[in-house]
Amino acid sequence: MKTKHVLIVDDEPRSRDGIKRTLEAWTDAFLVIHTAASAYEAFNIAEKEMIDLLITDIRMPEMSGLCLIEKLQEKKHATEYIVVSAYSEFNYAHHALELGVFTYLLKPVQKKKLLEAVTKALKLRAEKTRLDHVEKVFDTKLADVNHASEGFPTSVSHALAHIDQHYQSKIGIKEVANAVHLNPNYLSVLFKEHLGITFSDYVTRRRLQHAKHLLLSTNLPVAVIAEQAGYQTAKYFIKLFKDNEGITPSQYRKYCPGQAKEICDSSH
Repeated sequence: MKTKHVLIVDDEPRSRDGIKRTLEAWTDAFLVIHTAASAYEAFNIAEKEMIDLLITDIRMPEMSGLCLIEKLQEKKHATEYIVVSAYSEFNYAHHALELGVFTYLLKPVQKKKLLEAVTKALKLRAEKTRLDHVEKVFDTKLADVNHASEGFPTSVSHALAHIDQHYQSKIGIKEVANAVHLNPNYLSVLFKEHLGITFSDYVTRRRLQHAKHLLLSTNLPVAVIAEQAGYQTAKYFIKLFKDNEGITPSQYRKYCPGQAKEICDSSH
């Protein structure tokens, strides 16, 4: 099972340590448990670690648990949330639900309810992660192009086939235009008209699709993958990958779920 990071936030040491001990006794070494005595401390931890599940008290000095969740959501953290509180007022629970909190537990937290909530929340996080990586592996724009390819002019279809066969080497629009007997400028117009993206954008997407497949299904060094994806330098490939995916190739490989190889194999 892939290791999950859980962050427990509570200004009361007894409550915080109690939840931690319960999870430590339950887990089979697949949880890394972090603790924080304040929302500010928790926020700093979440900025450094990829937290899968945040378990937080609501009422804490200086910043509440709900404010903490709002700040993490503003930062686009991919985290599930469980709120724990001794206060059962409806407005707290209502606000928590509005923030997308997985569940709301009242203190003193029952061990059974805590473990059930943690189990379900981690399963939900794993499923969201899997779907997120499916989206990253399957370029929806390329899928749209493939789906609509039967309606393309013959010259465009031939151009796409030529790119798919030669994208791993140096390739430009003049070469492809020559291969399909068209003027480069005219081919550029056809690409934009029928694919909705430029020639260079299509080549980039096709190369990155292949690179992602190699990252998730092999142990090849990033430099080798860059070369096999059609890029002459690893430095440029890494920059381009990060510009398009938001993370580096190494991070993409590191944070991929266990089933990524099967996802990738089926997309290639």
